[in-house]
Amino acid sequence: MTPDLPILVVDDARFSSAVISRTLRQAGYSNLQVVNTAADALGVLEREPISLLIADWLMPEMDGLELTDRVRQQDEQTNHYTYIILLTGKESMEALSSAFDRGVDDFIYKSEMTRQLLPRVFAADRLVERHNTLLHANQLLMAENRQLEAHNIVDPETGLGNERYARQRLQRALDYTESRGGAVGYVLIGIRHWERHRREQPASVQGELLETLARRMTSLTRPLDALCRVSDDRYAVIAYFPDADHCRPAAFRRLHEGINHKAFKTSRGFISAEADATLCIASEREATPTADAVEAAVEQGLSNAQQSRTLTRAQVAVPKNRTDTG
Repeated sequence: MTPDLPILVVDDARFSSAVISRTLRQAGYSNLQVVNTAADALGVLEREPISLLIADWLMPEMDGLELTDRVRQQDEQTNHYTYIILLTGKESMEALSSAFDRGVDDFIYKSEMTRQLLPRVFAADRLVERHNTLLHANQLLMAENRQLEAHNIVDPETGLGNERYARQRLQRALDYTESRGGAVGYVLIGIRHWERHRREQPASVQGELLETLARRMTSLTRPLDALCRVSDDRYAVIAYFPDADHCRPAAFRRLHEGINHKAFKTSRGFISAEADATLCIASEREATPTADAVEAAVEQGLSNAQQSRTLTRAQVAVPKNRTDTG
């Protein structure tokens, strides 16, 4: 038993509520409140969490089922569970089944209240605290997962940066270029027929291919550039050049050719991969585009690269409200 279990009794019949209150206090429950209307009960519930609500089914203005609906709505908002017991004179299974569907936890027949009250309350005592402990633990777990997700910047299969990290680095490079000059080069690389590799190769070989591909691309990328896997079959390189003249397709051609011209060694032999690539350049000489505009440009550019099979140059559209560089 939990002596300080928060209990609220609501019954428009003062004699009935007095009997319940006296019985619970004699059993050792000290944190007990009694009100006479459903509206008063809702007022209490808005001020503080209640673990057990004992209410009459038939009350004027708002009955026990309507009160249950309101309590369940409030529980959802506060991540709390209120165990609800209704006092009833109804004994039809249809009525009780309907009440359970509305969210009622248990019933006490008024004709047997002196015999049923304490066993029902003791059962509620055990269940509700466990339920709220689980709700609280789940809330903490969800918060922790959100925090981990917010900081998750690594692709688990390759160890490279993921899409979120690529966006962060792109935005940072664009901001730096806007304030310090130079240029940003964003290369989007698409691996052809990756789905076919997924279908044809066992999971272990797929992992080997991903790791080998990541190692090779890393070796072909400047140390300070960001190499990321932004989707299942696409990779991005974000590079900053203090001198805008150095940011040009020739600076990335080795990366494109390094994937296409040399097969990858796996436990099932050498596997060839084909890659398409496109480059978008944002420099100090033009208005700085948004990260969204750069990503849209390389998506379109990659489609064109798949036709030409060469490293193409993607043109970025600068929003009109950013054409004035001041």
